[in-house]
Amino acid sequence: MTPHVQTFFDKATSTATHLVIDPASGAAAVVDPVLDFEPKAARLSTASADAILAAVRDQGLSLVHVLETHAHADHLSAADYIRRKTGAQVVIGAQITQVQKTFIPVFEADDADDRGHAFDRLIAEGDELPLGGLTVRALHTPGHTPACVTYLIGDAAFVGDTLFMPDYGTARADFPGGDAATLYRSIRKIMALPGETRIFVGHDYLPAGREDFRWETTVAEQRAANVHAHDGVDETQFVAQRKARDATLAAPTLILPSLQVNIRAGALPPPTAAGNVFLRLPVTLA
Repeated sequence: MTPHVQTFFDKATSTATHLVIDPASGAAAVVDPVLDFEPKAARLSTASADAILAAVRDQGLSLVHVLETHAHADHLSAADYIRRKTGAQVVIGAQITQVQKTFIPVFEADDADDRGHAFDRLIAEGDELPLGGLTVRALHTPGHTPACVTYLIGDAAFVGDTLFMPDYGTARADFPGGDAATLYRSIRKIMALPGETRIFVGHDYLPAGREDFRWETTVAEQRAANVHAHDGVDETQFVAQRKARDATLAAPTLILPSLQVNIRAGALPPPTAAGNVFLRLPVTLA
């Protein structure tokens, strides 16, 4: 069966959030929703998430799942906000516990749990979830992070950051727990899917020569034209070019606020006795 996919693109973080709909039943899932954060003023907004909720309401849909492909380092997740508004379950890869164990000490996030309890469902390779008459099936596709998951729904694959559009390439693999060789194997797993499988990516960063944002491609297009991982690129070549590229990349602008929220499934740290909420900024002395 073929799901209908409606995409919401956040230019501030170059994030594509996908609303996946079973046309027969009206059951829906949202993949990687964004909680808007303006870092200079530390100001939060739910405008992006509210636009998705409005689409759900206007189409008479029933939002069943919030599907997180991983703990994002480039935007704050609106998963908890959407869960509180709709009752939808928040789903993420089971290896999120490894990510939590890495970052809870960094932020001294003593309130956070490192066993994945902030999420409603931890999903592993081959696990399935119902979405009306459709099935959500998980592929564990680590390499960018240990917890990265690709969600297969009908003829569509939601790959998060593992793959980008063919003219931009693939995810970085230099975050804690990331690994370029593991990423290569995950990409080959995705590329072993039928060629007509639609791939929906989690970001689009405009490469030189392109001015329009895109987020949908196919397995066949990726195998033919992905600039980092097309057919014919072996693991050794991929790892060498991935490591060389990663060495030139700065940390994402929102990595520090994002991770401490996203390991909590999009929830903010608890307020102080005075009712104020703080995000921590660990300082490294050069």
